[in-house]
Formats: sequence, structure tokens, C-alpha cells
Amino acid sequence: MTDESLLSETLRINEIGTGATRRITPDEATRKRIARSLDLISLDAFDAELRVEPAREGWRLTGRLQSEAVQACGITLEPLPVTIDQSFAVDLVDSAPVANDDGEIEVSVEDDAPDVIENGKIDLGQYALEQLVLSLDPFPRKPGAEFVQPPEPAEISPFAVLKQFKRPEDGGAD
Repeated sequence: MTDESLLSETLRINEIGTGATRRITPDEATRKRIARSLDLISLDAFDAELRVEPAREGWRLTGRLQSEAVQACGITLEPLPVTIDQSFAVDLVDSAPVANDDGEIEVSVEDDAPDVIENGKIDLGQYALEQLVLSLDPFPRKPGAEFVQPPEPAEISPFAVLKQFKRPEDGGAD
């Protein structure tokens, strides 16, 4: 979906202390790369304020994303402006799954399972970008735009064209 190098702002867990705050505002060239990657007409503004704090288990990443984007209407292809102003929170843990006594690793498929931090680093840029992707309508449509199904051809058979080449004795073309 997105290239990991599009927006990177790394925070090491040893820098968190009692809490760490970062603001991510990519330059125009980076916004253009993000827009191209997400199939947007443009990404005119992108501002993310993120805070990581220690939690009961691991850390809690909270943030606010404010963005101005332009998507293409999926029906008319006309520009469709999108304003995003959204708060979010993600739980983070530093440990990978541990094998039980049988040597098996239990995997949780819960929606609210915490994200695992790899190599002691949190890429805040990727979390901000992820929130942008989740906020965009996957099927944008301008108000009032409707898809009209074109009429089906009368005969869809691949042999329909061959019917015009009947032999003369059958009453077809010479």
C-alpha cells in the first residue's frame, strides 16, 4: 500500500522517558510522493502531532492528524476535496510473542492487540501515514454522482460473428 520510505520519523524507546512529543509536517516534495503513492490528485496539507507515553504494558501512542487532500471521484473522475481532522491512539509493546511450554506461539487476532515495536524503534511517520490511509474513502464519490450500467449487448456468444458468414445454400451471404 505505502512505501516505508515515504515518511519516516524514528523514535527510540530509550528516548521516551516520561513522554515524547513529535510533530510531523512533510515538505511539498514528500507530500507529492505520498499523494502519488496513495493515488491522490494532491496532498495539500499534512500535519501530525504525536505523543508516546509509558503505559501499563509498553507504551501508548496518541496523535492528531490534520490533512487536506484531493481524491478523484470514482465515477466522474472529478476532483473531490477531503478534509481530515482525526485523533487516534495505538498501544505498543516491546516484546515479541513468547513460546509456551509446548513450544507453540499463541497469536492473537484481536482488533485491539498492541503493535509490536521492532529493534527498539517506533516509526512515528508510518503511524501518521497509516492514519491518513485509514481516513481516506476507498471509493470516493461526489454527491449526486451515480453509476449508470451500460446496456448489455444483445448476444454475447463468441460465435455470434460467425452467423453472418452462412453458406449461400443456407440463405447466407455469397
